[in-house]
Amino acid sequence: MMTCGEATMRLLARYGVHTVFGIPGVHTLDFCRGLGDGGAVRHVQVRNEQGAGFMAEGWARATGEPGVALVISGPGVTNASTALGQAYADSLPLLLISAEADSRSLGRGWGVLHEISEQKRVTEPLTALSATALRPDDIPVLMAQAFAIFRSGRPRPVHLSIPIDVQAATVTGEWEPVTPPARPSAPPAGIAAAADLLGAATSPLIMIGGGASAAGGDLVAIAESTGSIVVASTAGKGIVPDDHSLSLSATTVRPEVQRRLGDADVILAVGTELSETDSFVERLSFGGRMIRVDIDPAKINDLYPAHLGIVGDAGPAMAALRETLGGKVTNDRRRAEAQVRQIRDAIAANLTASEARHVRALDILAASAPPDTVWSGDACQLVYTGAFMLPVASPRRWFYPAGYCALGNALPNAIGASLARPGAPVAVLAGDGGFMFTMPELLTAADLGIPLPVIIWENGGLKQIQDDMDVRGIARVGVEGGNPDFVALARACRCHGTEPRSADELATVFGDAFRADRPTVIVLRDEAVWLQ
Repeated sequence: MMTCGEATMRLLARYGVHTVFGIPGVHTLDFCRGLGDGGAVRHVQVRNEQGAGFMAEGWARATGEPGVALVISGPGVTNASTALGQAYADSLPLLLISAEADSRSLGRGWGVLHEISEQKRVTEPLTALSATALRPDDIPVLMAQAFAIFRSGRPRPVHLSIPIDVQAATVTGEWEPVTPPARPSAPPAGIAAAADLLGAATSPLIMIGGGASAAGGDLVAIAESTGSIVVASTAGKGIVPDDHSLSLSATTVRPEVQRRLGDADVILAVGTELSETDSFVERLSFGGRMIRVDIDPAKINDLYPAHLGIVGDAGPAMAALRETLGGKVTNDRRRAEAQVRQIRDAIAANLTASEARHVRALDILAASAPPDTVWSGDACQLVYTGAFMLPVASPRRWFYPAGYCALGNALPNAIGASLARPGAPVAVLAGDGGFMFTMPELLTAADLGIPLPVIIWENGGLKQIQDDMDVRGIARVGVEGGNPDFVALARACRCHGTEPRSADELATVFGDAFRADRPTVIVLRDEAVWLQ
């Protein structure tokens, strides 16, 4: 026999989860029986539950598999909820398991510890499923529903609350996992129709999002055989390598690319919402017929209705489309490649002075980074530029949550990614303001001995909002707070810290950071002479 809390952890392990992130509390003690050296699941201690949620999100971003956070009721749930919102916006499989007050007290307003009158309602708008287990037998049923959401359709976060009396109840026997149903398959007739449209196109365009992560090789072949220009969302960056001659990377934010979209006579949009937060215009101007391929039927005819809608998993669908096209060249690839070169050159020529400084730094980092580095980015100006100027050649190597766009995710996302993919090089790109949201997680990375380069772009506060206020003639307010000495702060957190004074020094310290025994904070100042 065992407690329900321990049985829950053992069931997680049977679903393939072997790491959870959190901070133990008095309401999660029965879960702890299934954690640690003697338990079924490893526990990573964080410094704030928001960090736990972001680390679980980073795990999901790096692997496509569920990341799991384990938190107390009440403030643990509200602290972690930002990561739920971000995972919902970016279609990530994140599981939040929380405690809840004794089931006999729920909704009664007795003022018990960590009380929320109905905790599941806090996270309902941020999840595909938010539920409370009122008895032990509810848990395997709810867990099966959660993993069906993660692995059978459009992945979205799930929150399961387990009251403290349910956690402490006795369970006999082992709970077994349930095999999730298969993902939907694209109908052959739809694939044949898509091949006909692409084959007859004279100026085709492929738009790819994070839902196409498993389809990279097939999308490259489709682009080459149809002479299609490829544009990615921020989540789709790297699925078709950025250095491919037909790729414009994640550039929908650029006017040079937005103007090109209207010239396409056929648009193949795969695993993408065509979201406003990738372009920051209210509506993109597509002039041609649109083929939308998505696992979520609700996306086929939303803001951009499809001429041809195909519901199915992007990986098998693109493999079928490639086979149907048969590798036959149906359009002039050289013309498309020439257009890509012209647009790339125009983007480079139209950079602002600030973007040019970003590019100088990003070029050094890209040249010094090991192959297949994972770049974990926060919402900051360096990352905004990196989305279209930093080359990425593989999927799940560029983290920039442009949709929900919370601050502070970059460092804990990187910790989660590092643990999910042991030995893979991971680097953080953060602004000075965003870094301070989750700065204490430096201690978590130091505890774990992660060789993590942490680039902090120091530009005097919340620079993007400063610039927006200046452009609109609004007097600056609340955007110029002072920063700490980041190098000293890093050393106080048992990390390395440095501020390079030249391009060569940056290249050296950044390369060394991947081989260090702990994180290395590297401060880059926007006004540095060597970046001008």
